[in-house]
Amino acid sequence: MIRKLKSGEYRIYSRKKNPKTNKRRNLGTFSSLEEAKKHEREIQYFKHH
Repeated sequence: MIRKLKSGEYRIYSRKKNPKTNKRRNLGTFSSLEEAKKHEREIQYFKHH
């Protein structure tokens, strides 16, 4: 899940909430949406291989 921050950067969050903190895990911050999408694809690939 990619969200835009107030600073104009994009951050990838995990889809599930952490039961302890009830928040989503930060999986990295990127300066552009394209970079963030690319990294999210890499994460999905890694999770299934």
